[in-house]
Amino acid sequence: MFAGRMPAGPCSQGRSLIRGDCPGRFDRSLGNRGFEFPLDGVARVAQIRGVLNRLTNLFPVWVSLGAVLALIEPAWFTWFEGQAITWTLAIVMLGMGITLHVDDFKAVGRMPKAVAIGFVGQYTIMPAAGWGVAKALDLPPQFAAGLILVACCPGGTASNVVTFLARGNVPLSVVMTMCSTFAAVFMTPFLTKWLAGTVVPVDAAGLFMSTVQVVLLPLVLGLVLVRFSPRFVKFALPAAPLVSVLGVTMIVASIIGTSAPQIRGSAGQLVLAVFLLHAVGFLFGYLFARALGQGVTTCRTVSIEVGMQNSGLGAVLAKKHFADAVTGVSLAAVPCAISSVFHSVIGSVLAGIWRLRPPPGERDGGRN
Repeated sequence: MFAGRMPAGPCSQGRSLIRGDCPGRFDRSLGNRGFEFPLDGVARVAQIRGVLNRLTNLFPVWVSLGAVLALIEPAWFTWFEGQAITWTLAIVMLGMGITLHVDDFKAVGRMPKAVAIGFVGQYTIMPAAGWGVAKALDLPPQFAAGLILVACCPGGTASNVVTFLARGNVPLSVVMTMCSTFAAVFMTPFLTKWLAGTVVPVDAAGLFMSTVQVVLLPLVLGLVLVRFSPRFVKFALPAAPLVSVLGVTMIVASIIGTSAPQIRGSAGQLVLAVFLLHAVGFLFGYLFARALGQGVTTCRTVSIEVGMQNSGLGAVLAKKHFADAVTGVSLAAVPCAISSVFHSVIGSVLAGIWRLRPPPGERDGGRN
C-alpha cells in the first residue's frame, strides 16, 4: 500500500502522474509555470526518477525484509509507535492525494460498470472472506477482529503499481482505488462494526473519526495542493511513492516487533488466515468480474484491486481502537501488518505471471 502510480512510458498516451517524463513537454495541469525540465537536465532527472521507480517496485522486498527483521530484532522498530504511526499513514495518504486530479473523478463516468464491479467486490468479497476465514479457523477474538478490520479497508494504492507491472488497466485501477478510499470513511467503520462487533466491542464512531483524520483530510489536502501549489506537487511527486513504501514498511515492522512473542506463538494460524483472506480476494475478484462479462484485462485489474488492501490503514485503526487498556499492545493490528506482506508478495507473483501471458487481444498491442 503506497501512493503513486507508474507511468506507462515516456511520452505515452494518457497522463503520467510522475511529471517530467517527456523532455520539453508542457504540463497543462501545472498551469503556465508547468514547463518540463530543460533539455540539459533531462538525462539526470530521468536517471534519478528511474532509480526511485526501481526502488519503489521492490516494495514486496522492503515490507518482507522489515517484517522478518522485526521478528528477529524487535527493538529496532518498536521505538516507532503512537503518533508517529498515525502521522506516517497521513503522509502516505497525502502522497496519494497529490496524485489526484479532476480528470480522475471524470473518469468514473467513462467506465462506470467496471468501477462499480471493483467497488462492490472490494466491499463484499473481502469483508465476507475476512469474517468467514476468522470463523472457519476459530481465531482468537483480537486476531479475528484484526483480520475482519483489514478485510473491510479500501484497496491499497500498491495495486496501481502491481496493475502496471501486470499490464492491466492502470487508469481503472487508479479510479477504483480512489473510489474505495473515499468511501472507506463510511464503509470501513460500518462493516467492521457489523462483522467484528460480534467478536469484540467496536467503537464505530471512533473508527469513523479516525478514518476521516488519516484518510479523508490528507486526500483533500493533496487535492488542494495540486490546485494551489503545483510547483511543490511537481517537486514531491517523484519521491512520494518511495516515501510511502518506506512509511508502510516502518508501520508493519513496528507492529510486528511489538507483538513478536504473540506472533511466534500463533504464526501458523495467522499466516494461514491472512493467506486465505488474500487468496480469496484475488480469486473471487477475478471470477466476479468475469461473471459480469468483463474482458480478461479488466478481470485481472479487478482481481488485483480486490485482493490488495490498505493494510496500513487497518494497522493504524487497530492500534488506536483495539489496543489492550493495560499493556497498550494491539493484537488486532498483527493480521493487518502480516496482510501488507502477503498481498504485496501474492500481487507481485501474479503480476509476473500475467505480464508474461497477455490476453490474446493484446499480443499485437491491442487491449482486451
